[in-house]
Amino acid sequence: MTSRLTSSLLAAVALTVLAGAAGAQEASDKTFALSNNYAGNSWRQAMIKSWETGTKAAVEAGAAKAADAFTTGENSPTEQAAQLQNLILQGYNAIVLNAASPSALNGAVKEACDAGITVVSFDGVVTEPCAWRVAVDFKKMGVDQIDYLATRYPDGGNLLEIRGLAGTSVDDEIHAGLLEGIAKHPKFKIVREVQGDWTQTVAQKSVASVLPSLPEIVGVVTQGGDGYGAAQAFEAAGKPLPTIIMGNRQDELAWWKEQKDKNGYETFSQSIAPGVSTLAFWVAKEILDGTEVPKDLSVPTLRIDQDGLEKGLEMTPEGGVTNVEYTEEEAKAVIAGK
Repeated sequence: MTSRLTSSLLAAVALTVLAGAAGAQEASDKTFALSNNYAGNSWRQAMIKSWETGTKAAVEAGAAKAADAFTTGENSPTEQAAQLQNLILQGYNAIVLNAASPSALNGAVKEACDAGITVVSFDGVVTEPCAWRVAVDFKKMGVDQIDYLATRYPDGGNLLEIRGLAGTSVDDEIHAGLLEGIAKHPKFKIVREVQGDWTQTVAQKSVASVLPSLPEIVGVVTQGGDGYGAAQAFEAAGKPLPTIIMGNRQDELAWWKEQKDKNGYETFSQSIAPGVSTLAFWVAKEILDGTEVPKDLSVPTLRIDQDGLEKGLEMTPEGGVTNVEYTEEEAKAVIAGK
């Protein structure tokens, strides 16, 4: 299969160099809050950093009065609901939300809407109708993994699935996509699921714990942040390396590059960009500016294929995640469906 760094990634990289806080300034006196449920992996840390960098520039340019970030101590819908209620009391004009659960926060989200606060969820979205949602098609991410493996292994085979944070919409959707992909390619079978929490160390321990009883597998399907941990577990156990789908983390890409140079190891990598937090911020600003915005907005994944690995690794900071951040003009284009 001919692989490449996909056009969506190249286009995003090109657009990222275009800084800007131009446009209507109706939200210039408004305050924004980021409500985040978890910061225990490199993706979430990059997401928060993107928010802080992007919104600082927006505030300095007069596009907003303030944009503060808040993260709960653990992945708890109850704790995040209490955080949301506190943000309501503090009088923020907009809350940008990465949710611990698609439904458990709906009551607190409705309270915010009833108080006149704009709520934009992203990545981990909520189902409350008053909120907006900004996300990639996570189900397609799952389907894409099986489609790819079907090109590599026409006869199918056993798969190990590493799942993300339990109860989140992201975990549910990617898992559903994997099952949909297997329905298309029924020669594949998930023989074991383990919890990875989108974190390399957790994934490594989880995979290592099942390797002694695992039948021969051809692939490891993942959600992001867990590919390198899986590889470490297989190598430590002296097991043959299956095809492990990666999630745009630098440690994964570096390991993949090492294996590619050594023996031609092939896979692909994809993830939502952590900078989607900046897109959600600009979407919230557009809503406060009076722009009519669809309740559901979709952004493409960043995908790195075999021939684009070197370029993808080059643009990924050490210890970080392949990323793009969004400008206000890009947010307007997403809103317009362009």
